[in-house]
Amino acid sequence: MRIAVTIFLSDETIAPVRLARELEERGFAGLYLPEHTHIPVERTTPYPAGGELPREYGRTLDPFVALGQAAAVTERLGLGTGITLVAQHDPIALAKQIATLDHLSGGRFTLGLGFGWNVEEAADHGVDWRTRRELVRDRMALMRALWADEPTAYEGEFGSVRASHAHPKPAQKPRGPVVGPRTLVGGAAGPKLFAHIAEYADGWLPIGGHGLAESLPVLRSVWADAGRDAAALQVVPYAVQPSPGKLAHYTELGIEEVVVQLPPAGEAEVLRVLDRYAPYLPGGSSDIV
Repeated sequence: MRIAVTIFLSDETIAPVRLARELEERGFAGLYLPEHTHIPVERTTPYPAGGELPREYGRTLDPFVALGQAAAVTERLGLGTGITLVAQHDPIALAKQIATLDHLSGGRFTLGLGFGWNVEEAADHGVDWRTRRELVRDRMALMRALWADEPTAYEGEFGSVRASHAHPKPAQKPRGPVVGPRTLVGGAAGPKLFAHIAEYADGWLPIGGHGLAESLPVLRSVWADAGRDAAALQVVPYAVQPSPGKLAHYTELGIEEVVVQLPPAGEAEVLRVLDRYAPYLPGGSSDIV
């Protein structure tokens, strides 16, 4: 099993370059970074996990800039977002950012995308909360047009682009309906989410990984009904607090990658947690990998 990590990198935490080098040297599979452009002070949207919103949410580094630094000092480490708030981006500019990072990293980028939870943050970007899922679907289609090998026009409900010269192209090659980098959709299990995954993604990025034994058969059925190759579906539990039993359960479900949570802390504390996770890595002392 591949073990990647996620962390809220900020101006108060370990730096991206230091962390990326440590992860590659220790044998971790990847680094996934979240995204929040800003957190409005006046907010009625509750924090999904309950309680007060943690301080780091309003201090996150831009994931693409931070992952660019990580790419420059590593050769094998996977680089991902968990998640990119696609609705909050201009899709033409975002397509360029994604393609550039995938190109410069040699195809190491994973686009973890989602629909967001913070109504006020999205509203400042001009997002109508009721239509954000269809907006994301539309923007993904527009980006696929820009990533196509030949100039391709796109006319959608929310945006359009003329047939254009748009380079670099993502290093990863098209597979089935998916064009661009490896794409995983985050969110809670449900018909709408699974329909999005089957239409334009490589798989699912479920936070915490709870209830997978019940939800995976449903997703696999939707995936098969869409004519997708059963062997191609990827499910990557995200922001997991690992334990031998939990990872063994994922292995039984056929899961090949897990993203474990690091604290939003300074160098010393983050390195201590990486030491604690070492037994879960391939070649570690744990018997579940």
